[in-house]
Amino acid sequence: MTHPVTSLTDTRYDEASRLAALHALALLDSEPEKEFDALVALAAELLGCPTAMITLIDRNRLWIKATTTPGITELDRDIAFCDRTIRQNVPLIVDDLSRDDRFHDNPLVVEAGKRFYAGTAIHVADGQGVRQPIGTLCVLDDRPRSLNAAGHAALRHLASLAEALIAARRTAMEAVRIATAGEALVGRLASKDRIFRQAERIAMIGSWRLSVPDQVLEWSDNVYRIHGLAVGDMPALSHALDFYPPQARADVTARLDRTLATGEPFEFEGDLITADGRLRRVRAACETDIRDGVVHALIGVFQDITDRHNLETQLRRSADTDALTGIANRAAFDRELDSAMRIARREGSPLMLALIDLDGFKTINDSLGHDAGDDVLRLTGMALSQPWLRNCFAARIGGDEFAIIIDDPQIIAQPDQFGIDVEAALRVSVEANGITMTSAGSIGIATFDDECHSLRDFARRADTRLYAAKRARVGRRRSTVARAA
Repeated sequence: MTHPVTSLTDTRYDEASRLAALHALALLDSEPEKEFDALVALAAELLGCPTAMITLIDRNRLWIKATTTPGITELDRDIAFCDRTIRQNVPLIVDDLSRDDRFHDNPLVVEAGKRFYAGTAIHVADGQGVRQPIGTLCVLDDRPRSLNAAGHAALRHLASLAEALIAARRTAMEAVRIATAGEALVGRLASKDRIFRQAERIAMIGSWRLSVPDQVLEWSDNVYRIHGLAVGDMPALSHALDFYPPQARADVTARLDRTLATGEPFEFEGDLITADGRLRRVRAACETDIRDGVVHALIGVFQDITDRHNLETQLRRSADTDALTGIANRAAFDRELDSAMRIARREGSPLMLALIDLDGFKTINDSLGHDAGDDVLRLTGMALSQPWLRNCFAARIGGDEFAIIIDDPQIIAQPDQFGIDVEAALRVSVEANGITMTSAGSIGIATFDDECHSLRDFARRADTRLYAAKRARVGRRRSTVARAA
């Protein structure tokens, strides 16, 4: 089956302008950067693919800026799926590359075994303010698959985040260049001051300088704004770090001391509490002005990255949350249980696992419809989020399967009572078309010990007890029916 793309081609595509915008970034063949590495890791996790990449399309090659699959760093442009992505104005998503007439003979499909591709263009503004597609954010899998609506949205958000990172990097590089030039640019500073201040405001970034011999600290206007201070209201040097929480304050102090001793640059990201009590997320970077082998000054940039940090946090939270019930999903549960088992094994602390299977869920679904079934799942999520379970970790791990990780010694000391309380909480009723039905739950509880060598061993023990509980519940029902007869 062919897939014409003529209607999707971006008529504004201009190869010469695109290459000029790309080369102006000085991003090709650059060293790895943790922000881009974190972004592709998040993309792989959020979209469930083993490979996620940020790519840049040069004149004759595709260069990989960041990837979750180390190895190859560039490809010939003529075989790269991303070359087609940047030429159209919508994401390129191919569920099965081997069945697509555009790609089934591609070496990446025939030789490398790629089957699924989803990518969207990353844009930057050129010198005329026109957005140019310089590369892509994409994910690949060796198995055919598809993206749901949430996946499409995540792909767009992640590309926006990549564009913000590139823009911030470009602005920060320019700000560091200007700041580091320092006194050598004093004669020309007046003509550049207006442009620099505009760039600071747009990028929420400022510059600072600490003169080491006389301990004089200087801030640009935007550093004051980020701290919630009036321009010129400079705090005493001894109180300049009071805006950070204690742990972050100690971290910044240690980094400054190391830079003063070694001359090595540093970067820091953490929380800051402004003068008017607002919590912000900031990033600081510092380089040294060394004269005759001695650190004469520290020169750096200071950026408010609150919006970017909140977006990253929101995306990660979305990746770990079951959309229907609002509690953790299977991926988050597996990570939490693995971490809890490591802690219990290392510290000898108690740990308990409860697996839950809803009784009557299929009957409710078949009798009252899927909306009623969804109501049961939502009510179950609410039941497992009650205050008395606040020290436990609850998750939906399957269709009508739930789990609770318990490390509270008081609860673990009374497993039978815990099971009774959970079963009581799981009794929820739903109504549709004048018919009311009640769902309940069976629970299997297992405690952790040295025989639980893996997550699978622990879960299998709880699963065995769950199905024993279900058989016992069915037996009680049959006995009740027999006595009634």
